[in-house]
Amino acid sequence: MALGLRLRLGRPEIGRYADRFGLPQRADGVGVTFLGVASLLVEDGRSAVLTDGFFSRPSLPRVALGRIAPDEQRIRRTLARAGIDRVDVVAPVHTHYDHALDSAVVAARTGARLLGGASAAQIGRGGGLPQDRVGVVVPDEPVVVGGFRLTWVEGEHCPPDRYPGPITAPVVPPARTDAYRCGEAWSILVEHDSGRTALVQGSAGFRAGALAGRRADVAYLGVGQLGVQDRAYVERYWAETVETVGARQVVLIHWDDFFRPLDRPLRALPYLGDDLDATMAVLTGLAERQGVGLHFPTVWRREDPWALLG
Repeated sequence: MALGLRLRLGRPEIGRYADRFGLPQRADGVGVTFLGVASLLVEDGRSAVLTDGFFSRPSLPRVALGRIAPDEQRIRRTLARAGIDRVDVVAPVHTHYDHALDSAVVAARTGARLLGGASAAQIGRGGGLPQDRVGVVVPDEPVVVGGFRLTWVEGEHCPPDRYPGPITAPVVPPARTDAYRCGEAWSILVEHDSGRTALVQGSAGFRAGALAGRRADVAYLGVGQLGVQDRAYVERYWAETVETVGARQVVLIHWDDFFRPLDRPLRALPYLGDDLDATMAVLTGLAERQGVGLHFPTVWRREDPWALLG
């Protein structure tokens, strides 16, 4: 039976997990700043990688009934508040709108290359990025970005995928929500010259065995839609990601209500769409049994989960 498969109004109270916030801050060296959903700024003071860069966060009525487009004002405000002026790479974890809507605009504003699959390239082209700023990665082949080495590993989107399939033509905003099809779903492995390693798992899906032989001390683990899966799925997801790469600290992402602007306090998705409480009940047990730290990131704050490794 699905963990959260029941009619229930309201939403989980994120305050009940207050003790899981508060990762160590870091002023220099490698740090990670959470910017909602699966947007993570990973940088070392010299080079910077940004996953997704989804900052517009259009309202539910807009998404359901209209055509959506990047909100230039929200993007500009977010970049300014986060202190982002230059980025080397923008990397969508897949190309649904709640990940890739703003990717081309953010890349254009920050001088970044947009890297990902063929579907991400169509978003770059539709967004007007020049061809030399749009790249299609080769799965499992590392890309060097300053002191970072990034490896894209093909995976799967968490079921159900409401807009499956590739994007086969440039997406020119404004566009309907279903124009932002999933495309390629990636697990992104991040390795730094300092020895710090991380897995960015933007969607709560997995491809059996895809991460075998990979290692990462920290896993940024997407949990969106886990609450509508059954316990066996959640346990398998954890095994195929956290256990497989040997992560000792897990930071949960893609739990926040992405219809709410980023400048308002983050809150969990409603029970009608997900059940974070059900997800946490299973993940907490897994983490405690395996001696793995389980955390939520604090939006806007430059954090250092590796400081907890000892």
